[in-house]
Amino acid sequence: MNMKNLNSLGIIAVLFVFISCSPKISTNLSKSYPALDYKQEVAVIELDQAEPAGSEVLGQVRIGDSGFSINCGYDDVLDKAKLEARKAGGNAIKIIEHQLPSVFGSSCHRITAKILKVDNVDQFLVKEEEPVIPDADYAVINVYRYSGVGSILSFDVHLCDSVICRVKNNYKTSVKVKKDGLNSLWAKTESKSEVPIDIKLGHQYYLKCSIVLGAFVGRPKLELVDWKTGKAEFESFKAKNQ
Repeated sequence: MNMKNLNSLGIIAVLFVFISCSPKISTNLSKSYPALDYKQEVAVIELDQAEPAGSEVLGQVRIGDSGFSINCGYDDVLDKAKLEARKAGGNAIKIIEHQLPSVFGSSCHRITAKILKVDNVDQFLVKEEEPVIPDADYAVINVYRYSGVGSILSFDVHLCDSVICRVKNNYKTSVKVKKDGLNSLWAKTESKSEVPIDIKLGHQYYLKCSIVLGAFVGRPKLELVDWKTGKAEFESFKAKNQ
């Protein structure tokens, strides 16, 4: 095989990996307008928000999982849905379905959204700020763990030297803490997992827990999730201990 053929095969392989790793996008339009400029923002009407009165539905977009998808956090899939809306001339999307990641299913957020053309869209483009509990002398750490690997294994989550909860399979809890400033959250089975956390009173934090296969038992994995993704995952997740 000559060098030219090898180069061609290399390019095809790279393209295959790139396409395979991208979330699956399916768009169905009943109507479209000239595409929006890439600088023009598209409003997101969340699952729990009402569809704007008088809005025109242009179609529907679904962002799914190709089976090899990466970069498919909640903000990532929203950006892809907004791009499809821009192509169709829509200036808003209305989330109608949101499937969360799961250990035995997809690791991606998957959404279905209506593509809308909305009058006075600026009122929906107000940047959502991180909510703060007014006058609170505490912070809240929301801890959650989906069902999955190591289901019989539980572990304690520590904030510095104090145990704040014992995490079981398919579990979530909210813990009030009064220790502000730079701290660490950690857990240990056969090995230790630790994440730094800069606690500010009145704020909420989201700690996603799981078990990673280890040499003998399995080890905890702790991940501090951004507030928007964490809020969506935590509030949508139905745990056994609820």
